[in-house]
Amino acid sequence: MNSELIASRYSSRRVAANVCLPDPSIDKPWTLESYRANGGYQALEKVLSGSIPHTDIIDTLKLSNIRGRGGAGFPVGVKWSFMPRAADGQKYVVCNSDEGEPGTCKDRDIMRLNPHALIEGMTLGGYVMGATVGYNYIRGEFWEPYQSVEQAIKEAREAGFLGKNLFGSGFDFDLHNYLGSGAYICGEETALLNSLEGKKGEPRFKPPFPAAFGLYGKPTTINNTESFASVPAILRANGDWMDGEWFKNLGVENAGGVKVFSVTGHVERPGNYEINMGTPFSELLKMAGGVWKGRKLKAVIPGGSSVPVMPAENILKSNMDYDSLQQNGSSVGAGSVIIMDETTDMVAVLERLSYFYHEESCGQCTPCREGTGWLYRILKRINSGRGTMEDLDTLLDVANRIEGRTICALGDAAAWPVQSFLKHYRHEFEAKINAGITHSYPTANAA
Repeated sequence: MNSELIASRYSSRRVAANVCLPDPSIDKPWTLESYRANGGYQALEKVLSGSIPHTDIIDTLKLSNIRGRGGAGFPVGVKWSFMPRAADGQKYVVCNSDEGEPGTCKDRDIMRLNPHALIEGMTLGGYVMGATVGYNYIRGEFWEPYQSVEQAIKEAREAGFLGKNLFGSGFDFDLHNYLGSGAYICGEETALLNSLEGKKGEPRFKPPFPAAFGLYGKPTTINNTESFASVPAILRANGDWMDGEWFKNLGVENAGGVKVFSVTGHVERPGNYEINMGTPFSELLKMAGGVWKGRKLKAVIPGGSSVPVMPAENILKSNMDYDSLQQNGSSVGAGSVIIMDETTDMVAVLERLSYFYHEESCGQCTPCREGTGWLYRILKRINSGRGTMEDLDTLLDVANRIEGRTICALGDAAAWPVQSFLKHYRHEFEAKINAGITHSYPTANAA
């Protein structure tokens, strides 16, 4: 791993809190030495050395109001409580580091810059849920983050933070990285489990849910990278041991703590920003330097390409939390904030997004397999000036027939952009269609 390269990239990170992304002033934060010097592994050592009941940790996480940071937003403490801890046999904790959502790049930086927080969080999860083995499923293209976590795992094993009989507690836990093959569908938790087992990455029917029948048919809990990496800081509680109120009060009602938002697109300073939940979008945009080139804001996709697009007037009155964004027409999703300026061609953007979902559909469900292809082909026709007004109604009809009719959420992810783009920017689609009608385009049979 090229540490100098990581350091040079890290210098451009700008954060407002330091739970998952370390303080930029820390020298080489990815090393065990730096992590330990800044409170690392204190939570794990105290939990195991003091034989703290697992229920106390779950209660602390529930009180902290941390919700899953991968997109679904399910409360972490509640999810951990679902694991049948007392059941006989092997149990697993799995980290979803696939991060294939367009616009998202936060988990990559957590693994590159703060891998020991992830390791400590997963080990604490193993203790709480009675699991002795963990797997970190990493997106196939993330070679540098993979190397960073591999090195951190080696350091943790050598220092006694992974392995047998940790701190003399009788608790065993080991952790393994698994490098995927770059399939977006493997970001869906059950497709990820199939991939880990060496099978085709296709989503499973639920129920049974992974907590009852997961990896290799054993009870399994799956959380996002940021979710696991937040746990040690929550338990340390800024100096007040296991005070979930500390983290909760950083956020707002129904959205505790801080979250990393990946700000990309038409801004002066794209990057990962760790901010308090409930921070006004306007403040986040200001942190990122505002819209680039002095242009005006046109639209924002606030949670990755699979959530509905928001016009400028809607997002500018929103805060970055679950309730506020939902009330104004979208959602937090994975925290991938895609900024679009006034020059953006919304038809071209939607065509590109639809192409992505068409290519990434696993093909298991007919509505998604066939519907995503129809969405892409119709949008391509419209964007090339060969569309008709009837195509707009067909787009909505196809999107509505995909939504809610697939095993996993990829179908919804393909439908929601189409529905929201046409809701807010239908006039741009109509203008492109009308422009095409007024011109003569060659056909396949033209001389």
